[in-house]
Amino acid sequence: MLECLRKLNLPEYVKDILDHSQGVIIPKTRKELLSLAMGNDDNSVFEVDYEVEGKGRVLEAKATRCKNGIVINYVEDYMRRRDPNCMLISDKKPTDKSRFEDVYEEEFDSLREETFDWLKKQELIFFPFKSGGLEYGYDSILIAPSNAGFFAAGLADLQGFVNIDEITNDFDLKAIVFLAPPFRHTHFDGKQVVVHNRLDELHEVYSYNLYPGPSAKKGIYGVLLNIGEEEGWVTAHASAVKVITPYDNEIVIMHEGASGGGKSEMLEDIHKEMDGRAVLGRNTITGEKNYLVLNETCDLIPVTDDMALCHPAMQNDSKKLVVKDAESSWFLRVDNITKYGSSPQYEKIFIQPEEPLIFLNLEGVPGATCLPWEHTMDSNGKPCPNPRVIMPRKLVPNSIDEPVEVDVRSFGVRTPACTKENPSYGIMGIMHILPPALAWLWRLVAPRGYNNPSIIESKGMTSEGVGSYWPFATGKMVTQANLLLDQIVKSSNTRYVLIPNQHIGAYEVSFMPEWVSREYIARRGSAKFKPEHLVEARCPLLGFGLESLKIDGQYIRRAFLRPETQQEVGIEGYDAGAVILNEFFKQELCKYDTEDLNPLGKQIIELFLKGASVQEYLNIIPMRY
Repeated sequence: MLECLRKLNLPEYVKDILDHSQGVIIPKTRKELLSLAMGNDDNSVFEVDYEVEGKGRVLEAKATRCKNGIVINYVEDYMRRRDPNCMLISDKKPTDKSRFEDVYEEEFDSLREETFDWLKKQELIFFPFKSGGLEYGYDSILIAPSNAGFFAAGLADLQGFVNIDEITNDFDLKAIVFLAPPFRHTHFDGKQVVVHNRLDELHEVYSYNLYPGPSAKKGIYGVLLNIGEEEGWVTAHASAVKVITPYDNEIVIMHEGASGGGKSEMLEDIHKEMDGRAVLGRNTITGEKNYLVLNETCDLIPVTDDMALCHPAMQNDSKKLVVKDAESSWFLRVDNITKYGSSPQYEKIFIQPEEPLIFLNLEGVPGATCLPWEHTMDSNGKPCPNPRVIMPRKLVPNSIDEPVEVDVRSFGVRTPACTKENPSYGIMGIMHILPPALAWLWRLVAPRGYNNPSIIESKGMTSEGVGSYWPFATGKMVTQANLLLDQIVKSSNTRYVLIPNQHIGAYEVSFMPEWVSREYIARRGSAKFKPEHLVEARCPLLGFGLESLKIDGQYIRRAFLRPETQQEVGIEGYDAGAVILNEFFKQELCKYDTEDLNPLGKQIIELFLKGASVQEYLNIIPMRY
């Protein structure tokens, strides 16, 4: 074994893999990792392929060297986005997820040994990193074939990459990622599969595909959720931003939601037309547009983009939730950047970065600049809906790397258009204020919603479950539900809002509701809402709506605050949509009603099932106005 590995106190089976491999490459800098992504040569294009039994050489992806970084393109459309059903659990610990032995009718042990044997036949990349970031993270390692350098570089960027020379002898290994791409073809019929094996002191993640979403990113998220489940804390699926008004008021908003729920968009400036106006909404029936003019918008200081660490070591006596970024880089989806000027603050970073970036599902021409609006075309002739950039957070100007107190927790939902003729759950106004008990219910259900671009299945209304991070968790739903409820009860000075995107009734609105709500909340300064400014929503699940909303001297039309007042929706369309929403919640909440659920949680679910009023939810957990 290499001398530098001895201080890591690796398990014997890991030492055996490294000792019997065809060589071990231990990169110590990001520059070395990016070089590995291109095959460690001056290649302009590097093909990532494998010999697969019965299939011969199989090309998985191509890496292209551009002026501003490395561009990765997968051969198959399927590999360009995360399969939401890719996780399997191979251990005997409690779980509500599918077990490997149930799906494949055999124990994982033999495949585990096959994986080790395959790795021994490869030249390997090995390096340590911190799952959850350098300060509060947990010691982890990657073992991958050397030709998968782009995957290794992506993982190193996303997590807390550590130079092995800087590690002392107190390395406490908690997680290992094993990468074996050919097994996708030999064992899993071409599907993305990520197997989690939770040993008593170690969490193993077996990635049998090269897309980093379900393993290098969400797989590590699963590691953090498992550790938090054992220790009693949560990593929230959220972005967070400090908002500073033109009058120097400051407020921190944390925005949660399922994939496509607007987390990254919460960090973006409000999108405007060339004349400076913002399109508040476009009527899908008449084509009429409503505009908003904001001469001066708030400054945005990013905190997190997708994963917010809520570690107990950071919490204080403020009775507000305290969070910190759980990642070293952001896995940004850029499908919204369709032309120059769509997102100026990010375009500048992407096109002229201080150091090379890793791009996925974008057009790459050797030696040219990769442009974020030139998305790879899928085989159907349409642009891939999931183009990505892995952006080190250190490149984001003024980003905050310290824990922050959260004033407002918002929750985003992708909603379809709703009309009398075609009712849907798109009945939410521009912003709803939720009592804490209702905020908990929304996090239990976490609707994935309409037209989701991040995953391969997005039809209709489906649930991502507890906190919207359930697809990445390995344990029990009820355990996570209890942790979230405990977190909400302890954070009594943090307030909760619900924000739709894509549609409000008959109006197409994109992410304008969260941008307008962000500006409005920040301008209020205290994030408090006086009772006289609130009106109970016609559907109690939506808590309170706003009686009026005035921003920069302009009143937002009531049609955007209360969709039932839209001529195209009316009471008839609204109530039909409310039935759809309530039935969906009934279907999802029954999963949590078990003997292990916190008694307070049982009360809240019982309130919903009996059709409780908003006031009854307030009685069970008071809301700070």
